[in-house]
Amino acid sequence: MTSLTTRQQLILGVIITGLLAFTRGHHFADINHLPAASWAMFFIAGVYLRATWVFPLLILEAFGLDLMAVTWGGVSNFCVSPAYPFLLPAYGALWLGGRWLRRRMTMHWSMLAPLGISAVGSAFVCELFSSGSFYFLSGRFEQTTLLEFGSRLATYFPSYLGSMLFYVVLAAVVHGVIHVNARRVRMTHRAHV
Repeated sequence: MTSLTTRQQLILGVIITGLLAFTRGHHFADINHLPAASWAMFFIAGVYLRATWVFPLLILEAFGLDLMAVTWGGVSNFCVSPAYPFLLPAYGALWLGGRWLRRRMTMHWSMLAPLGISAVGSAFVCELFSSGSFYFLSGRFEQTTLLEFGSRLATYFPSYLGSMLFYVVLAAVVHGVIHVNARRVRMTHRAHV
């Protein structure tokens, strides 16, 4: 289980909302084209941020960014369709995947398996909701078949998963470094007492 202080959670919350804003679909200031962070930020927030109100706040941020991009930013509204509300359960799957991992958190190498299962599993469910709803409900495709959807899933999911895992692995490395340094400080303090 993670045990961040309120201050640490606030700092992480600012980082999460910032990365979501700077990388969401390259609408705005996309810092040298960082990979899209939306999926990872919902997952990481589920792991580290205790307050459940963070999830609706992130949903509102994502919606607001998309609305501004389409309304004022000159971005195509191609993705805005009757399928758009399905982003709520899609991102909810990522948040819940993070929550599931949070309950199992320990600082041991054995955590890599639950981390991988929760990240990949929740990303897959997210992809089914987001891309599946867009493919079948958006009205953008003349003929829809499960076979064609499977082909699209195989084409696009690896890229989305790769972007998510970039941030998740980075967060895991930072988590490990902070944990090791904190342990070293505690051991040094005990040695001097």
